[in-house]
Amino acid sequence: MSKKRGRAAVVVLGDIGRSPRMQYHALSLARQASLKVDIIAYGGSDPHAAILEHPSIFIHRMAEWPKFTQKLPWVLRCIMLLLKPVFQFIVLLWHLCVKIPAPDFFLVQNPPSVPTLIAVKWASWLRRSVFIVDWHNFGYTLLGLSLGRGSRFVAVYRWFEKHYGQLADGSLCVTKAMQHELAQNWGIRATVLYDQPPEFFHPSSLLEKHKLFLKLDKELRYCEGIQDCISHGGTDMRTDEQSDTLFTTIITGSGTAEKPHRPALIVSSTSWTPDEDFGILLEAAVMYDRRVAALLNEDDSEQEVVSWDRMDAGRQYMYPRLLFIITGKGPEKELYEQKIKKLHLRRVAFRTMWLSAEDYPVLLGSADLGVCLHTSSSGLDLPMKVVDMFGCGLPVCAVSYSCIEELVKVERNGLLFSSSSELADQLLALFKGFPDKCDVLRSLRSGAVETRSSAAWATEWEEHAQPLFLKVTSKDCC
Repeated sequence: MSKKRGRAAVVVLGDIGRSPRMQYHALSLARQASLKVDIIAYGGSDPHAAILEHPSIFIHRMAEWPKFTQKLPWVLRCIMLLLKPVFQFIVLLWHLCVKIPAPDFFLVQNPPSVPTLIAVKWASWLRRSVFIVDWHNFGYTLLGLSLGRGSRFVAVYRWFEKHYGQLADGSLCVTKAMQHELAQNWGIRATVLYDQPPEFFHPSSLLEKHKLFLKLDKELRYCEGIQDCISHGGTDMRTDEQSDTLFTTIITGSGTAEKPHRPALIVSSTSWTPDEDFGILLEAAVMYDRRVAALLNEDDSEQEVVSWDRMDAGRQYMYPRLLFIITGKGPEKELYEQKIKKLHLRRVAFRTMWLSAEDYPVLLGSADLGVCLHTSSSGLDLPMKVVDMFGCGLPVCAVSYSCIEELVKVERNGLLFSSSSELADQLLALFKGFPDKCDVLRSLRSGAVETRSSAAWATEWEEHAQPLFLKVTSKDCC
């Protein structure tokens, strides 16, 4: 490459709307490095408006593998699975070598590794560009969840991932644990770039909360096929379309206020995949419901609607109703929605939904607690969803695994659990006396706000990522 072109290509073999870290990379490359940025990815979900509106960011959506192949007979489906990476490779190479102008460097998300790393490396040779990998996890460990770690396919996949990863001109990764693994066992020197939330993740104001809850009111109060402590009497509880929600109300002369008898709002974002055991959350919800009933000496034979009538009438209990909002898309969503419908709980309700990139941060900033079920296929990555929650000043209860404490500081900004029983205990401890007398929850929220203010994506990126990009591109220019 004889001279710099003032251009970068961000490559994601996935839905760009569900790849927040790569969206933030694109924004920083455009804003802080003043580069033109081409994003090559699949469509599906819209990225944040800041991406769509930036004049120097261009999104190129690739054709996806036809979905009808999933309905073919088993033998044909196996053949199609072998052809799928070939199709993806050709589509990727076409976009990287023909559809976009030659960039100074390609920045590619890993995983997926095959055929992504191969296609991007070939494109970097052909276009005389620098090849940089951002390691979010290890692709072979994700494949191992479905095929087993001992599978020959997994071994071959790992070889390709390691070989082409070693051919990169530069590497970023998400944790110190992953940096150590790459250095010790893969021969790859990577720079740690911790995920940090961008500026549009922040605690929500009362007015922002009220507007969001008005927008979501029907989805929250009514859930098809389910009668629970939230939907019961939902239409009667709604008085004025502009002034009243489940959580907030407008008081004449005083403005917006939170309702004293509101449910506690808990948010969990999930990809509905095997590396997130959603069953833990369902079991914890059942345990919370039963333990509260025992603590309050409630009669098991009493019908649920009787309890709901008392709650609707404003009766205050030591432990609140819990409303879990589960966001995200994924293969196991329908399975768990059916399980939720079979639950019969007095003071716990679930809602599943997909929010826009603009509404999601407002929801996090409006919630009382976040729950993360991510366990990591490699044990070496950190959940972006927790970073987003901290960005909105939201404390988190997260599944404990090897490197999660690089992010979640126990009893400072969150708690860790290893079982559904532990999570149920934490829910009881955190929400006792809600909303005014839960000191532990208030302390964790203060810690989450401190975590948010300690670092920002733009600062972290400028300190760690930008020097790497400058270094490898300058070396290639010489």
